[in-house]
Amino acid sequence: MDEFIQAVDDGMRLSKRVCYSKDRYVPPKISPGMDKSTTSSSAPENLQPTAPIVYAVIYDPEIVDNPDLPSYQPHVYGRTDPPALIPLQMIAIGLEVECSLDSAVVTMKGSWRVHCVMRSGACDCRLVVPMGEQGSFLDAEAEVSKQSYSTQYLNIDENEVVSTTRNEYGGFLKPYTFSLIIPKVSGGSIIELKASWVQKLLYKDDEFSIQIPFSFPEFTHPVVKVTLREKIKLNINTGTTMDVSCQAASHAFKEVSRQSGSLSVSYEADVLRWSSVDFHFSYTVDSSSLYGGLMLQSPTPSDFDQRAFFCLYIFSGNNKQKKVFRNNVVFVVDISKSMCGHPIESITLTLSKTISKLSPEDSFSIIAFNDEMSIFSSSLILATSENITDATEWMNNSFIASGGTNIIEPLDKAFDMLSDSINVVPHIFLITDGSVEDEKIICSSIITRLEKANKGTITPRISTFGLGLYCNHYFLRTLAMISRGQYDAAFDAESIDSKFQSLTEKAMSPLVVNITVEKFHDLHDALEVYHLPIPDILHGNPLIISGRCQGDALDSVKVKGVLSDMTDFSIEFKVQHTKEISLDRVSYRQHIDGLTAQAWLSDNKQLEEKVKNLSKSRNLASEYCNMAFCRKDETSLPLPQEGTKSRFLKHLRTEEYQPLLVEGLKIGFGDILSTAENHPTWFTNIKPPAKSAVFKKAIGCCSSLIDCCCCPCCMTMCSRMNNQCSIALTQLCGYAACLGCFACCSALCSNDN
Repeated sequence: MDEFIQAVDDGMRLSKRVCYSKDRYVPPKISPGMDKSTTSSSAPENLQPTAPIVYAVIYDPEIVDNPDLPSYQPHVYGRTDPPALIPLQMIAIGLEVECSLDSAVVTMKGSWRVHCVMRSGACDCRLVVPMGEQGSFLDAEAEVSKQSYSTQYLNIDENEVVSTTRNEYGGFLKPYTFSLIIPKVSGGSIIELKASWVQKLLYKDDEFSIQIPFSFPEFTHPVVKVTLREKIKLNINTGTTMDVSCQAASHAFKEVSRQSGSLSVSYEADVLRWSSVDFHFSYTVDSSSLYGGLMLQSPTPSDFDQRAFFCLYIFSGNNKQKKVFRNNVVFVVDISKSMCGHPIESITLTLSKTISKLSPEDSFSIIAFNDEMSIFSSSLILATSENITDATEWMNNSFIASGGTNIIEPLDKAFDMLSDSINVVPHIFLITDGSVEDEKIICSSIITRLEKANKGTITPRISTFGLGLYCNHYFLRTLAMISRGQYDAAFDAESIDSKFQSLTEKAMSPLVVNITVEKFHDLHDALEVYHLPIPDILHGNPLIISGRCQGDALDSVKVKGVLSDMTDFSIEFKVQHTKEISLDRVSYRQHIDGLTAQAWLSDNKQLEEKVKNLSKSRNLASEYCNMAFCRKDETSLPLPQEGTKSRFLKHLRTEEYQPLLVEGLKIGFGDILSTAENHPTWFTNIKPPAKSAVFKKAIGCCSSLIDCCCCPCCMTMCSRMNNQCSIALTQLCGYAACLGCFACCSALCSNDN
């Protein structure tokens, strides 16, 4: 992300070449006292994307100019590598948000003008979309210069696609910040963009909330005075008949309609400047006890699977007096060499916070592992203030990053320590940044342990927390799924504390455990459930179970479990047919991630093909398909079938049909080699090469001559020279070579004499 910010900073300085007329419009500034933004994203010095923004990708500084008012500036030699990013001026923006159950589908529509490139020039334009909590990108469309583009998922080998396209046409800049390239946009053109993604609703203290980055910096305002109109439409459907109450909102919404269990509001206004606050809306559902439902929805005619969707959902309600279970907890922490620095420091700090929040009735211990393992206490001890102090001191002394990664032995030890847990919920929290060769053996061993447990006992819940990109997140997800635990990950160092705190608070607040649904077992052949075994009902965390069923196999279900006083829990739901909620989009991430984890564990090629078909039919990302940004006439091409791949790829190589591969959407299945070599792992890119002095002169910055004296810098500068300089330098070297040969011949002749 640092490289991206530097590129935007270079672009901001390069944009000073653009001259405007004297009647340039300057939007009014908001005084600090009136700015209600919770962030400083509106400050010009903050160049991180805090809203959907489009940038002009500038390789050649010569093309930077006002397309309407050419300034005839001096010719600029050289190219920028990496390219500078100039933020484009935004003309219109709107959001449509559909909140259903625990998810929200967000659609952004906006218009931008390429105001910084001369009309005779063209450049790529880069859309950057920062998404909200656990955002998953769905699709995008673009209209520019009578050409249309859209995203599509291709079921062909990644290596073959890369060879037919340019290197990078999008991906994630950092977690939940998506980037996409629109190629060859002419100066002065208007870009119409539409992008959709799905993100999780936050659910805390029995209140739902959604937050979307929507704070636009000042440099996105048009320089010509035009009518600026913002539009936001929000639809809420809870799937129940209970009233929805608005708690807080970032904009002046007006109520459009209200029915039992649903609410529609909208905001539309002409503004003097674009929004400087993020979109935020929170609401509650009036219920003092557990509530939920069972929804059924028919598939679309184009769906390759013609079974009906079903979704079972249970929420904990707003009764804050609910009694939760006592917890026995073992923290299993990776202290291998790759955890050195910020990761181990952050884990030590956040783990100290976590154990300090344990109830005095809870018991805990800590296992640190690399090639070997070190244990704080060989048996579980109560979470008294004295024991917590001792544990914190032990972590400060023992958490020294060194050695390799061995997961199976500390996991087995944690299971043994929790074997005597009675009338409590045993938890194992596994924290690691690495991938190991015996992951499937570990999963098989855990499954065997759980199957041998006595029926009705509360088995250990393994909650996993992955750090960075080198660990196998599908292995961690599988461990959590098979043990009714929770999974989360931190892809950047700054989010470790907040993510881990959220994971532990959620996992250690069980209300009902050992959940079973009778018909899920009775109708096994007619049902496909995306998440088995079913996780616990947690305080402040919704339980969503979805799947497919044949016909009217489900008319009602009875959910059973065990409460904290060890009494039986039972609740029955009757099916409700719905068309208002798009169940496939609400549940697709759970479905695809679950199937991918199963395919990885079982090496099942049929499951892999099923994931590919889901990705193509619903236009959704997965590990087995590649997203491409195609011209609209390309999307009508048939996808390759068996035996036709080579012919299809040959067709792709033509200039008219050439999909642009969007990389960086896959997290992969871990990197064992990088783990073994203890490489630090974070969501970062390789540092780009330094810019040439020519570019720095183009943006008005002086460069020291001494920077060009080393060989790498000389090579870099030579690679950026224009043709005239190259010819002159070649001639100079030729003259020097001739002089050298003449001197050599003279010396030889004089020696002969």
